[in-house]
Amino acid sequence: MSRDTLTISGMTCAACAKRIEKAVGKLGGVGAATVNFATEKLTVEYDDGQLSISAIQDKVVDIGYGVVDETPKNVVTIPIGDMTCAACARRVEKALGKLDGVLLASVNFATERATVSYDPGRIKLSRMKEAIEKAGYRALEMQKKGAVDEDRIRKEAEIRALWRRFTIAAVFALPLLYIAMGSMIWWLPFPIPSLLRPMQYPLNYALVQIILTAPIIFVGRRFYTVGFKAFLHGSPNMDSLIAIGTSAAVLYSLFSTYQLIEGNFAAVDNMYFESAGVIIALILLGKSLEAVSKGKTSEAIKKLMGLAPKTATVIQDGKEVEIPIDEVEIGQVLLVRPGEKIPVDGVIIDGQSAVDESMLTGESMPIDKKAGDKVFAATINKNGMIRFQAAKVGSDTALAQIIKLVEDAQGSKAPIAQMADIVAGYFVPVVCVIAVLAAVSWYFAGSQGFPFALRVFISVLIIACPCALGLATPTAIMVGTGKGAEYGILFKGGEALEMTHKIDTIVFDKTGTITEGKPDVTDILSPKGSDEVLLNRVLQITASAEKGSEHPLGEAIVRRAEALGLEFLNVERFNSLTGLGIEARIDGTDVFVGNRKLMTERNIPLGDLETESDRLAGEGKTPMYVVTDGELSGIIAVADVVKPSSADAIKSLRDMGVSVAMITGDNVRTANAIAAQVGIDRVLAEVLPQDKSNEVKKLQAEGRRVAMVGDGINDAPALVQADIGIAIGSGTDIAMESADIVLMKSNLMDVPTAIKLSRITIRNIKQNLFWAFAYNTAGIPIAAGLLYLLGGPLMNPILAAAAMSLSSVSVLSNALRLRRFKAVVSE
Repeated sequence: MSRDTLTISGMTCAACAKRIEKAVGKLGGVGAATVNFATEKLTVEYDDGQLSISAIQDKVVDIGYGVVDETPKNVVTIPIGDMTCAACARRVEKALGKLDGVLLASVNFATERATVSYDPGRIKLSRMKEAIEKAGYRALEMQKKGAVDEDRIRKEAEIRALWRRFTIAAVFALPLLYIAMGSMIWWLPFPIPSLLRPMQYPLNYALVQIILTAPIIFVGRRFYTVGFKAFLHGSPNMDSLIAIGTSAAVLYSLFSTYQLIEGNFAAVDNMYFESAGVIIALILLGKSLEAVSKGKTSEAIKKLMGLAPKTATVIQDGKEVEIPIDEVEIGQVLLVRPGEKIPVDGVIIDGQSAVDESMLTGESMPIDKKAGDKVFAATINKNGMIRFQAAKVGSDTALAQIIKLVEDAQGSKAPIAQMADIVAGYFVPVVCVIAVLAAVSWYFAGSQGFPFALRVFISVLIIACPCALGLATPTAIMVGTGKGAEYGILFKGGEALEMTHKIDTIVFDKTGTITEGKPDVTDILSPKGSDEVLLNRVLQITASAEKGSEHPLGEAIVRRAEALGLEFLNVERFNSLTGLGIEARIDGTDVFVGNRKLMTERNIPLGDLETESDRLAGEGKTPMYVVTDGELSGIIAVADVVKPSSADAIKSLRDMGVSVAMITGDNVRTANAIAAQVGIDRVLAEVLPQDKSNEVKKLQAEGRRVAMVGDGINDAPALVQADIGIAIGSGTDIAMESADIVLMKSNLMDVPTAIKLSRITIRNIKQNLFWAFAYNTAGIPIAAGLLYLLGGPLMNPILAAAAMSLSSVSVLSNALRLRRFKAVVSE
């Protein structure tokens, strides 16, 4: 008997557990079935010769419950070579998806990578690579972290090889075209030699074309090896269309050459060598331009990868040793001199410096660092020598995590791409059928004969372009997410990028999002006037008293005194008054610092400052009353100040037609005061942390598409509930894990920038898809002879090849326009 434990979902009471036990227990081969409602586990003993675990799972589902998939999963990204169109990507997906143990396979044609989720207990990586090879493609070496140079070198080599092939093809294709067409163009400045004139020396004319066509076929041989292999496997791709079309032209031309040898000189009019040669040359040109453009779409990720230094200086046995960055281990002590990049994440143990962290946080000013402070990989040590201990290395560094986020986003598919993927899967076989039907129809129904039908057949095959369909979405997503990364906006996937453009309502958390997240002194008042010396004396006394306090408001007062360089006075006695404030004796003077309630209890009149006190409270500030020897000496107002960018960001969102709301646990008065400062008219105040997600639900129930912007642990449920969760980069790890978009900087202007980028990217994708569908929808009927049927010309196969090459390049060029995107800026 076998024994397995399944995790069950959907149970609401003990009766559910009983029902499952009963249903499973009735299955033939089950010895015992017990369900623990508390742990939601079903433990079953069964005869695996008579019953499978999947049958037990099916039974649980049949009676209305779920079985949680707890299969161990690994995710791997495999670079793939020799893919030429979206049909290739579809074919690799199918080949991988059929393997036992592969849970999900997604192939991105633009990035030339397969992302595979698999059970390592059932399948090995080598088996997946074999499946890719068997499908007719190359499984390349998996990219190691930091292997950006190798990837760049490989891509550059591919581009050089394509340009070389195109150059060779063009060198032979130009004279081939000249010889084939020259006799028809009387005004050419260089007449065709008489020995090659088709009417006088037809055999010479044919043999020279064969000689010129052979090298072109050789440099374009990959179209034939890959194309025919895919066709024979039942999954034709773009290469198959080119291979079949040009092969038909060459074979028919060879047959015509044989007829010439046999004495049928009329066959000289049925030569199509130049069509095959020029088609291959033009497609090689298109592929070269496409490779260059595709390389540009991933420039953002290359820039990020290039930030990391290649080596690090470690302290070993008291000596400085330079080692490759990959060899740095956690716990090692590293030395960084002024002007050098910090190699890994760590904590300073000796020295102090200013560190430029702009590449991670967007903060333009260097940050002062001392012993105990954290430093991050790829940031620049400006002016001091520091020693620090490595805490995170390799793929765990902050930079590596950012790179992974961007890579995952670029490799993901947006829902808008699903239709194009489905069409691309059926596109090539349908085009083959259309080409055959069009050629057969013209041959039997028309009076033009076989050469005419052949031209139609070749033109239809060549003009069809599944590449444009396959590239329309992923290239725009690559450029869009890469551009976002440049501005410190990290989309976690294509779905997040697409959904963001639909957002019509944004909810901002107050503390740490709209505001700085830490209290600061905003006002200092004295009943004796506004003299600076007088006000500083009030601050000095208060800060001295608060020095022993751990209250955030007290800490804000101490920070302000330290910033002004005030000397702290001697505190002889200190006592905390819970819920009221503090009392202390300073240099022989009795001091009270507290709230309005403390003033009432101690019968301290506010006098002329009462009006000012009410004004400050109305502005959302907290007045702290300072009493010395029984008299009110002053008021210090403390508030969580609004970020400089908040008001401009909210104005920009409203200008974009997005409604803005603020959610906070603060009282209504304080919340309204903050909202008024930044221009928000919808306030959700006094909301408990656990209820924030319910408030988001209420907005969604009104039919709104809601984005939530937050930074704290208590924002995580609301970030998950929202259609799009946006986490501020300075916030907690939990908030960032829960979010769909991470803003590396604390600048709220990045929120309208993210929405603008999403809108422009989706518009670009729609333009690409429209062009790709429109091109194929119009091009294929014209190639099939529609214009000729209406009295117009018949499309030349050479023009079909040029149009096909330009279609994919135009889609890529349109996507690359996104690189000109500019962020929303404050007015």
